[in-house]
Amino acid sequence: MNTGDRIIIANCSGFLGDRMSAAGEMVRGGPIDVLTGDYLAELTMAILLKKKMKDPAGGYVSTFLKQMEDILAECLEKKIKIVSNAGGLNPAGLAEELRKMADKAGLKPKISYITGDDIMPNLKELMEGGEEFVHMDRGESLRHAKARPISANAYLGGWGIARALDAGADIVVGGRLADAALVMGPAAWRFGWREDDWDRLAGAAAAGHIIECGTQATGGNYSFMDEVPSYINMGFPIAEICSDGSSVITKHPGTGGLVSAGTVKAQLLYEIRGPEYITPDVTARFDTIEISEEGRDRVAVRGAMGSPPPSTAKVCINVMGGFRNSMTVILTGLDIEKKAAVVEETLFDSLGGRDTFDAADVSLVRCDREDARSNEEAFAYLRITLIDPDGERVGRIFSGKVVELALSSIPGFTLAGPPSGSSPSVKYWPALISNRHINQRIFMDGNEIAVVAPKIFESIKKFIPAGMEYPAIMKGRTVRAPFGYLFGTRSGDKGGNANLGVWAVTPESYGFLLGFLTMEKFMELVPDAGGFEIERYEFRNLLALNFYIKGILGDGASASVRSDPQAKTLGEYLRSRIIDLPVELYDSWKRGR
Repeated sequence: MNTGDRIIIANCSGFLGDRMSAAGEMVRGGPIDVLTGDYLAELTMAILLKKKMKDPAGGYVSTFLKQMEDILAECLEKKIKIVSNAGGLNPAGLAEELRKMADKAGLKPKISYITGDDIMPNLKELMEGGEEFVHMDRGESLRHAKARPISANAYLGGWGIARALDAGADIVVGGRLADAALVMGPAAWRFGWREDDWDRLAGAAAAGHIIECGTQATGGNYSFMDEVPSYINMGFPIAEICSDGSSVITKHPGTGGLVSAGTVKAQLLYEIRGPEYITPDVTARFDTIEISEEGRDRVAVRGAMGSPPPSTAKVCINVMGGFRNSMTVILTGLDIEKKAAVVEETLFDSLGGRDTFDAADVSLVRCDREDARSNEEAFAYLRITLIDPDGERVGRIFSGKVVELALSSIPGFTLAGPPSGSSPSVKYWPALISNRHINQRIFMDGNEIAVVAPKIFESIKKFIPAGMEYPAIMKGRTVRAPFGYLFGTRSGDKGGNANLGVWAVTPESYGFLLGFLTMEKFMELVPDAGGFEIERYEFRNLLALNFYIKGILGDGASASVRSDPQAKTLGEYLRSRIIDLPVELYDSWKRGR
């Protein structure tokens, strides 16, 4: 690894609502060159859209302004650059508010904002010109669907960020900048990389993906909780990137959490599909990455190979999906299933029938215990979710009908919460658009800078190292034990799809995993995935597998009827399943505790 020339890039946010104090902690906790903040996800875009519909001047991440009030003066003094996608649906509005805030504080930062991701104003023209915006999962054309698009944002790469920094920007804000671009742009700027420096860009993409979700890379949501020394004041991640694209993932000293090969692998497996991690600037091969611990809370990431990105950009389109509402009835004690059936039958009879709604989901959650030792331990939950174009019908009319059952239904009838109104349901429509339609522009100091559209490079084939061979599945004596004793997991959402990554700690346990966790076995252990198309990928360099479950989240988190609309819990559910573990692996696990 080249350790002579490096850029230190820190993250202070993994989502809208992350720890407000993190920006100050990263600026004051040790030396950094760039502070990044990732605030956007498919669900976040839907949230910001609802805010902009109420106030056209909004649509950006307002909490970002409060963070900048705290640290801007120090960042200017220490020459720390700030790069973020907090502009959301209104980067120009955010830049203007940053300017006002800086003027009030007597500061003169160079503020730039990037546009070009918002293609909503041209959507009709683009469709008339031949862009079909085919749903990436369902194969349906937006042009022929009865859908009402309300926003459309293409994912932008890091070259606009690099150009803005090269022009002297102290703060760069954008809208739907790709998550990894927040790291790739500053790295390309610092080292003067070319557009075809595929391996270097791939290394930066891997580092960007690792730190983009904040403390998920430093022990947050990590399966092996006993390895994390402390969850108090968990440190946010830092990527020390070298000119060859390799990096070291770390955190500030004196903070909680953990940076280990395990925490880094877990984040690499988060919200991905197969070995090819596609960004607007490079296709990075995650099955070529080498992970190694190089000291306390220091993990090296080397060997990433890259190739050209596709000639298309991903577009996050939100379409109006009507209105939704959920009510939960508490069922207690005996005859739980009979009580659930009575509530369901009488409720839908009073509402004119289940089939009269666009979507109706009834889920019975059995967490009750026989001979419960407390009242609450006898509870089960009947969750009813309705979606319909008529907001009043699924709002107060629906919740009112549930309340009306209070004295005329099952014994022990009660609700988990008060009656509620409906909320807009926004459906996620992922699609592709030709790069020739992407016009990325930078605005700074009253000047406009056009960013040259991404070049279309011919696809190249590169040597991908073969994975190591591992011991075959062990035969002989077994012991019944939880899957999670030996294996870590990380799950999450990709629009209407979910991914569930699984990794082993040792080559021996990975050899067992390869043979044991087949597609059929996965569906047996995760019955929620039944009926959905599933893809299985091997990452032998990471001792890992990844399962990609298509359609399990419906039309995305904002419109999903699942209790866990972002699939955050699927991995830990798999770890809780009892399986037949080879005795040798189980004994090895016991010795290592």
